[in-house]
Amino acid sequence: MFNIALFEPKIPQNTGNIIRLTANNGCHLHLIEPLGFDLEEKNLRRSGLDYFDLAKLSLYPNYAAFIEAMQGHRIVALTTKGTRLYNQIEYKSGDVLLFGSETAGLPDAIHRTIPSDHQLRIPMKPNNRSLNLSNAVALVSYEAWAQLGFVGAS
Repeated sequence: MFNIALFEPKIPQNTGNIIRLTANNGCHLHLIEPLGFDLEEKNLRRSGLDYFDLAKLSLYPNYAAFIEAMQGHRIVALTTKGTRLYNQIEYKSGDVLLFGSETAGLPDAIHRTIPSDHQLRIPMKPNNRSLNLSNAVALVSYEAWAQLGFVGAS
C-alpha cells in the first residue's frame, strides 16, 4: 500500500482523523517530530475513535531519521508550491505521500531534496491558502489507491 508521512503536525484532531483514515485505507502513517501535541492527548484519541489499534503508525525523532527509514521508497510531496496536480502522477505501491504541518507546510530545505515533478498540489480557488490537512490526506491517498484499483478493499 502507501506510506503517509506528516511532517511536524500541530493539530491533534487532524492527526486523529488521519489515524482513523489510515486504519480504513491500509496506509502506514509516519509521524515526524516534533509534534504539536502528545500522542496520549484526549483530542487526538477522540478524533481517532477506536482505530488506534487498527492503524500502522511509526514515529521518528526528526526528518533525517524518517528519510533513513524510507530508503528505497519514492517520496511524493504535497505542497501548495507543487508543479503538478495530485492526479497527474502514476502512484506506485510503497510510495510515500509527504504532507507538511498545518501552519507552515514543508520547509524549503525539504522542497530542495524532492524532484519538482514529485511535488504535487491540490487545486483550489485563487487566494486561498490551503485545505485542512486531514482532508488533503484523504483526497490524495484515495486517488493513489484508486489508481491501484482499490486493491485490498472490501
